[in-house]
Amino acid sequence: MKLILLSGGSGKRLWPLSNDARSKQFLKVLPNGEELESMVQRVWRQLKKTNLSQSTVIATSKSQVDMIKNQVGHKVPVIIEPERRDTFPAIALAATYLYSVKGVNLEEVVAVLPVDPYVDTSFFEKIEELEELLKKSGAELALIGATPTYPSSKYGYIVPFNKSQNGYMEVKSFKEKPSESEAEKLINENALWNCGVFAFKLEYIISFLQSMKLPVDYSLMMEKYHELEKISFDYAVVEEAENIVVLPYNDTWKDLGTWNTLTEEMGSNIIGEGILSEDSINTHLINELDIPITVLGIKDAIVAASPDGILVSDKLASPKIKEILKDFDQRPMYEERRWGWYKVLDHTKFDEEQEVLTKRICVKAGSNLSYQKHFARSEVWTIIKGEGNFALNDEIVLVKSGDVLVIPVEAKHGIKAITDLEFIEVQTGSQLIEEDIVRIFMTWEEVEENCKEIIKK
Repeated sequence: MKLILLSGGSGKRLWPLSNDARSKQFLKVLPNGEELESMVQRVWRQLKKTNLSQSTVIATSKSQVDMIKNQVGHKVPVIIEPERRDTFPAIALAATYLYSVKGVNLEEVVAVLPVDPYVDTSFFEKIEELEELLKKSGAELALIGATPTYPSSKYGYIVPFNKSQNGYMEVKSFKEKPSESEAEKLINENALWNCGVFAFKLEYIISFLQSMKLPVDYSLMMEKYHELEKISFDYAVVEEAENIVVLPYNDTWKDLGTWNTLTEEMGSNIIGEGILSEDSINTHLINELDIPITVLGIKDAIVAASPDGILVSDKLASPKIKEILKDFDQRPMYEERRWGWYKVLDHTKFDEEQEVLTKRICVKAGSNLSYQKHFARSEVWTIIKGEGNFALNDEIVLVKSGDVLVIPVEAKHGIKAITDLEFIEVQTGSQLIEEDIVRIFMTWEEVEENCKEIIKK
């Protein structure tokens, strides 16, 4: 059995902690012993526990690759979408990868699920049962549906023909986010919450692509990806299927997609620097800033602060944030990368078409920034913590706390951390954008091989 995890999201529903580079699944707010972990870290830990991680690939966009590798490891196989489209194109791309690159047998069962469900480990044991269910039932698709605990209008519903027989049910129809009164009627009809899990034989999706005259070769699918319709897997495939079965799941299942639901699973009412008064009942404070926040006498609220902004909201009103921010366009002020993280401290634009961007950057011990150059900006780095090897125009020097490094326009440069290394970076130029990065070497081994000499301070 193969698993495809879908990692997407625009980062608006849990603003200001989430942004275009850090969607909800990457927020480290869930308890794991004495530490905090993100949703994707929790799911990956559960996959390891059930011995499914080695059979799993993650399909995601370019903007999330560094975050995924930073949080679950550099060895996790990632399928990178050329651009964001929707769940059907993402699943189609992953299926062609399994078929034409990995040589997976057409009879192999493939399960697709979101990267961020909040579930017990038993959920992944239930996913393993889908393989036998497809063979036993002869169905085209097998789904998992959670037994509802209340009539929710937040979830989609799977409506069965009948009650459970032989441990599963045949699917009659689907209902997306009904009213609470409609949901109550659906529950009386034995409807289940739709967990967004699909299982099928690889042959099923490959044949579907062939019938649509779409490529089944991975490299060709990559080339044609921009031509694929932006459509969900539900609409493109599930609604066209004639024989679908669903496996009921009776343990914990939640979509932690709003501040209201996420705070229900946080281990503490305070994360970060701050104070909550005793009469601030059912209020949560999450503070990623270096200044304290004090909350007095505010009930049923979420107070969240990050370099991207500050939110103070009644919990019931918090889902409106996505609609309010729909036209909000701001560069991410905090990102996690494969090598560490950075935080934007200041961004100023002057009338002379010059910009100044100031960042605090942390490179983890043993990691490195790529060897690169820029055509539209110069940089000054001030080392404030740790030691590292700094490469400038093919010469490497040892740098440490207190050193100031000047990087002119078009100078080749990179750095590798010996210990955890932090520095303040001041960019000055006409275009302070990601597109003005020309990467020459990605690994430090390549940098060392191509430097003329090593100079030690």
